[in-house]
Amino acid sequence: MSSTTTSSVPAASGRVLVDLGPLAQLRAGRLGRRLPQLYVGLFLYGVSLALMVRGALGLAPWDVLHSGFIRHVPMTLGQAVVLFSFVVLLLWIPLREMPGLGTISNAVVVGLSADATLAVLDRPDALAARLGLMVGGVVLCGAAGALYIGAQLGRGPRDGLMTGLSRRTGLSLRLVRTGIEVSVVAIGLLLGGVLGVGTVAYALAIGPLTQLMLPWFTVDVTAPGPR
Repeated sequence: MSSTTTSSVPAASGRVLVDLGPLAQLRAGRLGRRLPQLYVGLFLYGVSLALMVRGALGLAPWDVLHSGFIRHVPMTLGQAVVLFSFVVLLLWIPLREMPGLGTISNAVVVGLSADATLAVLDRPDALAARLGLMVGGVVLCGAAGALYIGAQLGRGPRDGLMTGLSRRTGLSLRLVRTGIEVSVVAIGLLLGGVLGVGTVAYALAIGPLTQLMLPWFTVDVTAPGPR
């Protein structure tokens, strides 16, 4: 995101998502709510990833890539999430995107949370239980995304890549997101990643779920004036 941009996007009646630079995000107030909400959202995002892994019915597009990558290197899934987050952040440089506290936190916390959850959660044998984990993972991911986005402390690395490419190319966010996710799924499959019904369910449901829940968690902030 641009450090000088202050455009707003409606999130609910009387609430907006304000596009602020990293310092302005911290100066916008209500950190006593926004910081805990950010980290709860990121932690739950990692939990949702782990639920889908243990459901073993298909992963979210980026996690197809992560799961394929770790078949070839000695690293955990969560470590791969962290690694690819920072690789994606390198792509922000030519796009002139500015990371915020939430951006860097996203890059680290989600992977750590995913590994912690995988360490205590086993894959069930029953198909019904695995289906429940998959559905729960998708729904929880929608809630987690709404929590961390609603805290208004910066986009995640992958979201910033999408918005940056859209801004630089003039293409729609939908088209850019589709292109990115098709690409990462294709690479992940070539590496041996996990694709399944969960991947389709995630692709179809995550947008509407996040849009539904975002008004519940969007924190009103005030764009600070220039100093």
